[in-house]
Amino acid sequence: MSTYPNAVATAAVAASAAPACAEPLPVLGRDVTVPLVTGGEVTYAALDYAASAPALQRVWDDVAAYAPYYGSVHRGAGYLSQLSTDLFEQSRATVAEFLDCRPADQVVFTRSTTDSLNLLAAVLPAGCQVFVFETEHHASLLPWGDAQVTYLNAPRTPAQAVETLERALAERDPYGPALVCVTGASNVTGELWPVKELAAAAHAHGARIVLDAAQLAPHHPVSVQELDVDWVAFSGHKLYAPFGSGVLAGRADWLQQAEPYLAGGGASRKVARRADGGVDVEWHTTAARHEAGSPNVIGVYSIASACKALAEAGFDGLVARERHLIAKVRAGLAQVPAVRILSLFGDDAPRVGVISFVVDGWNSSHFAAALSAEYGIGVRDGLFCAHPLVRTLLGSEPQAQGECGAPEAAPGERSLNAIRVSFGAGTPDEHVDRFVRAVRELVADGAKWQYRTEEGRCVPVS
Repeated sequence: MSTYPNAVATAAVAASAAPACAEPLPVLGRDVTVPLVTGGEVTYAALDYAASAPALQRVWDDVAAYAPYYGSVHRGAGYLSQLSTDLFEQSRATVAEFLDCRPADQVVFTRSTTDSLNLLAAVLPAGCQVFVFETEHHASLLPWGDAQVTYLNAPRTPAQAVETLERALAERDPYGPALVCVTGASNVTGELWPVKELAAAAHAHGARIVLDAAQLAPHHPVSVQELDVDWVAFSGHKLYAPFGSGVLAGRADWLQQAEPYLAGGGASRKVARRADGGVDVEWHTTAARHEAGSPNVIGVYSIASACKALAEAGFDGLVARERHLIAKVRAGLAQVPAVRILSLFGDDAPRVGVISFVVDGWNSSHFAAALSAEYGIGVRDGLFCAHPLVRTLLGSEPQAQGECGAPEAAPGERSLNAIRVSFGAGTPDEHVDRFVRAVRELVADGAKWQYRTEEGRCVPVS
């Protein structure tokens, strides 16, 4: 059966033309203008990709072409239901190819990276030990429930990360199951982690490893086979795809042996009443076992479309361009003595387009608010759902925040929060140039506007 009727096929082919890598990939919102408190409007500089990247125009066009043909999946006899089922399962194959999965691996569609890791936590064998660095995002740090969790201190070099893990694994019960959870790229510093080496250490000690690729997959190719990880998790909304969708891909055995993550339609193959009045259930052994309910077909298709778009654009060109932007931002911030970039592994560590920093004499919320209100630049401030890591990078337990509208904060005052700028395949040079210029001007001249605290956020005084 053809995946698309002719009308959809025509639109999809037009949307699938690979863009030139020398230029930013077209994204939604690239021409949106926002008002400035100082007067006038400016094109919005979206520099918060690490939270949610803007959707690729290609993805939006593909989804729009499919939308009129939307139907329920797996159980419908009608043409649109069959077409949607075909599209859904082809999306699964596309994601498996994008991740270079092993032939026997399963691709399970979830709501997000957080959902994926909670799913994995729910299927851990009894007595499983879990090893997690304190540097992880809360999605990786928190979902392990009743498992025996060992939290590892933040390493200061990639080699130290491997050594720390090896020591911890050497002390574990060698006969029980174990799982290591590690990020591919930090959502705070952008630094790349030695995933392949950590996977080798885990396997040498009889443990498995899951890769949190939420920040890695949008910026670098991820090969399950080359990295030799057992599972990988990522989110669509960081991979230039809209909607609430995510992926857990990897080995099938723990997934097949556990009770479904959610019980309901789609996860069950057969349900029958027993003579005693109860119910007998036979669950699917495929990925459907953990995809109960009506799935987010459009979200799944948007992930597959994004995977295709990035693969066709070519990661070599995307990585080279991002390195150019990283160098430009880091060089610009280095010229501002009041700015301190946060880092675990040092200035020479390879990284993706995620940079966090603090500014002497500024509360981070105040600084981020001024970037938005006075320059039309969207960044993030806070602890970035990685509280232990940010506090470690700030040196110690931070002091209390100053008032957000107080630029006269004492020199050297440490803020509870940091500022994060992040960018990717859709970021034009002008956005990072404007950001660097704005940082220089705010540090040199102060904010042009007055700000106040409102419900915990710093906002301009109207």
